[in-house]
Amino acid sequence: MKTADSFGEVVEAVTCGNTVLFSEGSAKAIVLDTKNYVIRAVEEPDNEKVLLGPREGFTESLLQNLSQVVRRVHTNDLKTKLLSLGRRTKTPICVCYIDSLVDKSVLETLMERLNKVDIDGILDTNYINEMIRDHRFSLFRSIGYTERPDTTVGKLLEGRIAIFVEGSPVVLTIPYLFIENFQSSEDYYLSFYYTSFSRFMRICAFLLTITIPGLYIAIVAFHQEMLPLRLLMHVALERQSVPLPAAMEAVVMLLVFDILRETGIRMPSKIGQALSIVGALVIGQAAVEASLVAAPMIIVVASTGITGLLVPKLNVPVILWRFILLFFATSFGFFGFTIGLSLMLIQINNLGSFGIEQMALKGDFRFQNIKDILFRAPWSMMKNRPEAMTSNTRRMAEGRDDV
Repeated sequence: MKTADSFGEVVEAVTCGNTVLFSEGSAKAIVLDTKNYVIRAVEEPDNEKVLLGPREGFTESLLQNLSQVVRRVHTNDLKTKLLSLGRRTKTPICVCYIDSLVDKSVLETLMERLNKVDIDGILDTNYINEMIRDHRFSLFRSIGYTERPDTTVGKLLEGRIAIFVEGSPVVLTIPYLFIENFQSSEDYYLSFYYTSFSRFMRICAFLLTITIPGLYIAIVAFHQEMLPLRLLMHVALERQSVPLPAAMEAVVMLLVFDILRETGIRMPSKIGQALSIVGALVIGQAAVEASLVAAPMIIVVASTGITGLLVPKLNVPVILWRFILLFFATSFGFFGFTIGLSLMLIQINNLGSFGIEQMALKGDFRFQNIKDILFRAPWSMMKNRPEAMTSNTRRMAEGRDDV
């Protein structure tokens, strides 16, 4: 229950499904929480499935999502701040954090940006993501997201902040480090040997999926001397009857692959999977037999697509940077490919998230700083929280102790 002393609060409470109790002679009313929305049952998220670990996922109910977090964190240090965004929808928003671990400067920056949000309605967390992120036109994310309660609690224990939105099963986490694109909640439920190898493979897959087409075009069109003689003769023999240049051939096949992938996603699950597999096999085989596409290009495109599936969090930047590097390689060969790759690495190195550098390592290779980056150390050695998240909080605490 809560009290209401304005007509606007009464109207908002009634339209939300609550009951308002009036009393003769009183200037205030009591709002009773009696709403009972139909919500989806708790189930495992389709985009974050794991072999081992909890099977629960967030739903579209804000209170139910918060209850899943509270059930895992039994401390009065867990704080929540409720507010509403949207001039017309007045969507409930909840900012959740652990008070003794959070960086207060990051929290203040987040609240300032949230208070400046001016929009008619908030229907999903991406509305907030696009309006409070650091680099609004960057291809790479500056705010994390998840649909799993265990992942959210893990972030809170590292000093992060979680943002819940009524009506969305996706929770935003702040700040966000670039290495999180290659991390998975499953990394902490399996052996550290296996998860360290898997994480290294994801990083390699990211580099391969954006560089394979550009490298192939740079070598075939400009630097044939880099190939062994037998391989060069085989590639040249395959390309004799192909009418399109290698660069145009790569662009067309990559676009066809992306179209098939999008079609498979938008179609019903059973039909989409069959359509993607059959479409790729039929189109690829028919294109090679009709001498429209060389067989090596099919291998290049297939390798590019398969490696891209290992880094789903980088799906958008991978697709766009793949074509950017392909353009540089087509224009200037290996020299242009190197320029494009350098531009991408410079952008990644300059990414920030609410005052925290996403590439937090910066040449400091002490074990406690790299224990959960390129590999995952055993739990017995995971003693310190990420220094980028806790350094400001620790300095503030030390300053208070000095006083």
